[in-house]
Amino acid sequence: MTQAQSEDFARLYLATPRLAEVEAFLPRLAAALAAAEVASLLLRLDNLEGSAAERAVGAIAEITQPAGVALLIEGDPELVSRCGADGLHLPYDEKRLAAASKRLSPNYIVGVGGLSTRDEAMRAGEAVADYLLFGDVGENGAPPPLEWTAARIAWWAEIFNTPCVAFARSLAEVGPLSAAGAEFVLLAEAVWDDPRGPAEAVRDAARLAREAGR
Repeated sequence: MTQAQSEDFARLYLATPRLAEVEAFLPRLAAALAAAEVASLLLRLDNLEGSAAERAVGAIAEITQPAGVALLIEGDPELVSRCGADGLHLPYDEKRLAAASKRLSPNYIVGVGGLSTRDEAMRAGEAVADYLLFGDVGENGAPPPLEWTAARIAWWAEIFNTPCVAFARSLAEVGPLSAAGAEFVLLAEAVWDDPRGPAEAVRDAARLAREAGR
């Protein structure tokens, strides 16, 4: 997952539902990744540990790797290095971020979210996070409105070089967040819960990002 310097629109970054098992999810993932270019996938596992977690990561990687999609794992640096994933995503915690960066960088991506204040964002950037995610939480810990996320993205993109990711809660938010300066737009439920299916949702998201960048 690298900064999209040659692109004038945001690339897509998908986050899985929280999965207690992955087999039923694999066909939906394959359809989504085949529909349009996706830069990265964040795998969110629910109460899977040890060999069960390793098997889950392996099954997901069999789909992401041939598609050229960077596979990141939420929260577990040991699982990242053990399973050969491409990186780790953490909610902001200064000590955890520093420990993860020391262990995984520069061979793996280390991204951070849960940034409710500008001070936290700057501290995460100083800790050499590889990307910052805005929009998963707001200043009061609740989901922020689109305007808050777009303003935070615009602020960060104008001043700092570390790539920023914007969390889009709906397909309608993809265009405005791309236009605000996000290098990547993260989509989760907006893709998997789309009644048309994830493939159609991803196609629409890619189109909206491109149109916003023109």
